Amino acid sequence: MGKYAVMGGYTAETWARFVQNPGDRAAAVRKAAESVGAKLDSIYWTFGDDDYLVIVDAPDDVTAAAVSVAVGSSGALRNLRTIKLITADELQKVLAKAKTAAGAYVPPGAREPVATR
Repeated sequence: MGKYAVMGGYTAETWARFVQNPGDRAAAVRKAAESVGAKLDSIYWTFGDDDYLVIVDAPDDVTAAAVSVAVGSSGALRNLRTIKLITADELQKVLAKAKTAAGAYVPPGAREPVATR
């Protein structure tokens, strides 16, 4: 399973309802995630531009996107983003492939691939 960060904020209307009727948001997110085969790893409340950070384990990108679309379609959120998280081991694989791709890439206006250092 891959890990995904879901970040964003609540609308002012949602905050007003939340203050009047606090609920267990983790339970709501957990239920939505599990309904499509994902799992809630953790949920944090944050300061700043974002109000929350949710970490979800999902078997694939489609499942992670489905969770985000489902909760986002409620209209209660703003600036919802889903970010696939990459482990340190995966990063090494990314860098190995990036080295190969960098050697073959021709930037705009150049005639030859950029030599890798």
